[in-house]
Amino acid sequence: MKPRRSDSPQRKPRRRWRWHIPPAIVRGPEALEGTEVLDDFGGELGLVLWQSLRDISLWSSITPHDARAGLFSPNAGKRRAASLLAADPDPRISGALATIAGILEDPAGTSTEVVMLACREVSQWAEDEGLSATALAFAQAAALASPGNAAAGFRVGLLARRRGEYARAETWFRRTIGLARQSRDWLSYAMAFNSLGNLYAMRGNLPVARQLQIRAYRAAKRHSLRPTLAMVLHDLFVIAVRANQHEEAAALARSAFDAYDPENPQFPAFAHDVAYFWMSHGQFAPALSVFNALLPQLRRPLDRIGVLGSIARAAGGVGDLTAYAGARDALWKHVHASESLEISADALLDLAAGATSLGRWAEAEEASRMAEQMATERQQAQIMFNAQSALEAIRSERSAEANVAAQPAEDVDNLATELVRTLEEYAVAG
Repeated sequence: MKPRRSDSPQRKPRRRWRWHIPPAIVRGPEALEGTEVLDDFGGELGLVLWQSLRDISLWSSITPHDARAGLFSPNAGKRRAASLLAADPDPRISGALATIAGILEDPAGTSTEVVMLACREVSQWAEDEGLSATALAFAQAAALASPGNAAAGFRVGLLARRRGEYARAETWFRRTIGLARQSRDWLSYAMAFNSLGNLYAMRGNLPVARQLQIRAYRAAKRHSLRPTLAMVLHDLFVIAVRANQHEEAAALARSAFDAYDPENPQFPAFAHDVAYFWMSHGQFAPALSVFNALLPQLRRPLDRIGVLGSIARAAGGVGDLTAYAGARDALWKHVHASESLEISADALLDLAAGATSLGRWAEAEEASRMAEQMATERQQAQIMFNAQSALEAIRSERSAEANVAAQPAEDVDNLATELVRTLEEYAVAG
């Protein structure tokens, strides 16, 4: 290497790369910060929850910590204690709300970690109770209380996505990616890419969704995050199915199966997705074997409805009237008891397809009409369109099944056998 000449221009010093932490959307459609909890709660408890959120928002906005001294009036803590007593909150969150109230007594000395954990506790309680607005509000309060915590930010993104606040969710996932890279929290890093990919898939942008899932896959593989790796391969499989890349989907199904721990709570959903893929391509017998092995493991009506619809469709495809009738009767029983479940409309379309295969036109039309009605009420445009298409096919006495090339039967039968064996072994172990 030649020495630098004395008259050579000076090189610019190399700048150390700093990962950008983007801001996140912290407000939804509510008119005033925190008021979304008032939609879930009224009376004293709603007021206490709203005040707690406002207090955390103000407290979190002041940095450094020692600048928080004197932030609240001297009697604020006593007044909050009296409000908590009057509200008589659920014992599962009374301690957490008391912890949050501690910032009124000692705003400078209260640990951000303690406040973050208390907010997360309230958020989890609200989610368990089905109160999504409150769950999201306190998850965000936890993330604001500990702004460098990637896992806390990731939870905000998840809850926002579940509420359909996709723009808000995306900003929190992107913020999580930056925070996680900075703190070397590789689990949150991989999961944020995975969830962001799922968000783009929900929007229909499959190429970007696939790119993001590949980023998640690389992170999970590099850092030996096997449960996350299995989840990402599962999601890549779903993207390949939606993109009509059948050979890639088949390969990904095998890779995901090899990566999954049978005791992973997502494994039954994976088994259903793979079997449904086979069924959609005319491989009814192996699909039915997996659905039958899966059903005994499911306890929640929401889960059982989807599998019962799949059994009815697959049974119709193989001409098994007994299996079809059993699934049909059980499905209608669940649907009439749980009409609010969004999956009911999809399951009814599967039932209609099974009835169509068996030439039971009246039953097919009844299921399709109910699916169309449910989809119309819930503004589910795609399901409504599918139901209308099914009705047209039924009225013309034509099968609605698509005629596409089937995957080699030997490959399907082998994986079906392994899925059934694993599901049965997992059921015994559980």
